[in-house]
Amino acid sequence: MHPVLFEINLGFVKIPLHTYGLMIAVGFLFGISVIRRLSVRNQMNPDTNADLAFWLLMTGFLGARILFIITRLDFFLSNPIEMFKVWEGGLVFFGGLITATAYAFYYFKKHKLNIWKMIDVLSPGLVVAHAFGRIGCLSAGCCYGRATDVPWAIRINSDLVDETLRGMPIHPTQIYESVALFILFGGLMYISKHKKFDGQVGLTYFMLYPIIRSIIEVYRGDSIRGFVIDGILSTSQFISILVFAGALFVLLNRLKNANQKSRA
Repeated sequence: MHPVLFEINLGFVKIPLHTYGLMIAVGFLFGISVIRRLSVRNQMNPDTNADLAFWLLMTGFLGARILFIITRLDFFLSNPIEMFKVWEGGLVFFGGLITATAYAFYYFKKHKLNIWKMIDVLSPGLVVAHAFGRIGCLSAGCCYGRATDVPWAIRINSDLVDETLRGMPIHPTQIYESVALFILFGGLMYISKHKKFDGQVGLTYFMLYPIIRSIIEVYRGDSIRGFVIDGILSTSQFISILVFAGALFVLLNRLKNANQKSRA
């Protein structure tokens, strides 16, 4: 775990380069690159979509931070300045996904854009950015796993880790999710080339990521993320069920319509 890569010494002050922030930035740049590429492929304006992606990042980042603060409300009310130390980690992805999705649909409606084409272009960019972000989580020490004796277990000494798990061998859940997201990214890029209808890429994402997240949750050790059913169903798993069910319903409906059009 390397929360700080290095420090720039200016004599009167030292400026640290936090790995978490760097990975967020790298992920954003890769995501924008993917979105621009897919925009060109789908005969859409790459500059417009890149600008939208920037604002989605901002709204998503805000939503992810707000939900994280809610999960540790007592701590942040006692230490309000800590709310702004985002470079030290502390984002809840589903909080970002919900706020970014809400803003995206508002933007699509306002500018009369094709919703399904847009989510097909944006989803792979989001996934690759998220994959890099999870590497940042590893460096910061958040989103950690539960205790384990598997050979690939890691040890994290961070204030973000519960004292009972600090320095103990735990599951590297950040790596699990990052690898799964890179694989999902490859799958979405493949579907993007062979899709049968607009929306297939985005809806596939909204179906598969909840599955990935629900599995990862089994190995997570940070109980602060919250539970709907204590020790059984986490908040993220509950949200995943809702997202998966909604995406599956819409996907099957659009696939049915696509098949009917192909027979006509």
